[in-house]
Amino acid sequence: MEERRILLAVTGGIAAYKTPELVRALRRAGHTVRCAMTRAAAEFVSPLALQTVSGHAVRRDLFDAAEEGQIDHIALADWAELVIVAPATAHSLARFATGLADDLVTTVMLATRAPLLLAPAMNVNMWRHPATARNVAALTERGAHWVGPDAGELACGWEGEGRMSDPARIAERAQELLGQVSRSPQVREADAQRGEAERSVGPREGGQASEDHQICDLVGVRVLVTAGGTREPIDTVRFLGNRSSGKMGYAVARRAAQRGAEVVLVSGPSALATPAGVRRIDVGSALEMRDAVRREFARADVVVKAAAVADFRPAVVSQRKIRKEDLAEGAGIALELVRNPDILAELCREKGSRVIVGFAAESEDVIPAAQRKIARKGCDLLVANDVSAPDSGFDADRNTVSFVWPGGDVESLPPLGKDEVADRLLDRVAKMLGARE
Repeated sequence: MEERRILLAVTGGIAAYKTPELVRALRRAGHTVRCAMTRAAAEFVSPLALQTVSGHAVRRDLFDAAEEGQIDHIALADWAELVIVAPATAHSLARFATGLADDLVTTVMLATRAPLLLAPAMNVNMWRHPATARNVAALTERGAHWVGPDAGELACGWEGEGRMSDPARIAERAQELLGQVSRSPQVREADAQRGEAERSVGPREGGQASEDHQICDLVGVRVLVTAGGTREPIDTVRFLGNRSSGKMGYAVARRAAQRGAEVVLVSGPSALATPAGVRRIDVGSALEMRDAVRREFARADVVVKAAAVADFRPAVVSQRKIRKEDLAEGAGIALELVRNPDILAELCREKGSRVIVGFAAESEDVIPAAQRKIARKGCDLLVANDVSAPDSGFDADRNTVSFVWPGGDVESLPPLGKDEVADRLLDRVAKMLGARE
């Protein structure tokens, strides 16, 4: 990619110590990088370090005559073709969301017309707080793009989502966004005059969604999503599982949050990052998923059951590893399986005014099987997923689905990225909610 102009805004979180490496990664890709810092950021990373790796003086103070004499804050905002905030703390997200302009960084945020890429970093409880979720939704509605946060051990000692993404991943995401923005200033000016918001362009995590869905129609709606497969233990080491990656459920949770919903994601084991603004609950088995869903169900307005929950579990779980040395050559073991609870059917019996969506992964007789399932379960909509389609289904980035309605009506979609499938699904959910209101 040709050289582009990137402004890196650093706010006051411990992850700021990683920003010199981010500057190096962006410069290795051939871009010019300038840095701006909040006063708190200077407590975690040296301005001299950023100046050394970027090759430019670091801007820190809105009212410093020497700094303003070099390049004023409006010129800096106009200069950038992409603005990255890393780390983006809970405090900085709140300031951006409310439109404060009380220092250099927040003033530049208001003045720039460049796309905005935010890399959150904070304590897991701060990330999951409803106030942060509302700020994330507000910024997303205005076109902000996100990378992370990742889950793991945090500097404060807690475990969970809140870690800033690695500098290499942030640089990669920046490359993706820059690939979607015209290089020509004349073209950018023409776009601005036509009212085309530059921040709306660019692919989202997990796939590309259409610009028709740059909306926030689920504000105030509480959405409960399940995702991923479950693991049913055989012994202390082994389990019965399935091939679900969780990508479809995570896409639904991500797009629902981006459209303004308050989202809880109950996830089976998955390496996927928690979507921005989503509260995630990790579970293992079908019984654990059932318990977590039941706890959250009372507050939900919408339930999307995208998880691949195991139908059966071993009747007896060995409390030690079953060793092959304990069996004679060629001997086998028998597993007695018992049926797991039908979580979707249970919820549908108690749904009241809620909208409940189920998923059905099928490899043959897809539509007839889905029609039988929705009649049996009683949900408002069933998404029939043809997992036999090439490059579609489990662990793929695309799905081939049909929407099956009560009564048997079918709406088939072409193969689409999972974010686009999620948007089409949420479009139908929003209409059902509107009709009920």
